[in-house]
Amino acid sequence: MFYEVPQGAYDTLRVALEQAGLPTSDLDEPGRLFFGLSDDRGIIGYVGLEGDGPDRLLRSLVIFPSRRRLGHGRELVERLEGCVAGVVERLHLLTTTAAPFFRANGYADADRATAPAPIAASREFTALCPASAAYLVKAL
Repeated sequence: MFYEVPQGAYDTLRVALEQAGLPTSDLDEPGRLFFGLSDDRGIIGYVGLEGDGPDRLLRSLVIFPSRRRLGHGRELVERLEGCVAGVVERLHLLTTTAAPFFRANGYADADRATAPAPIAASREFTALCPASAAYLVKAL
């Protein structure tokens, strides 16, 4: 089941992100939506979306360790893309560890200097991710 995580229910999301070494300090700021994927065995993972308008930031993709390598990451990304199709033109992301995964899912390397102003002004770009993080973009 793919579902939107209610803002008041971020405890498990926060723990999963912290254990994966992903940023959590801005989770409660406005303009963020998080989605979960679960099945009869429980929560599989999460993915986030930040911003508004035609360019948005895909962020915080995390799959619980016991559920990795089973296609769930790809499923979460595809479901998120399906949810925003027709509203979002491009998804942007920064990653220090998952660039090969995202490239395999249609995201292309881009120059950070070309990021649209709202993306470049995000905390992900300005403070949370290092300058060495790969910047990738996918047109939907």
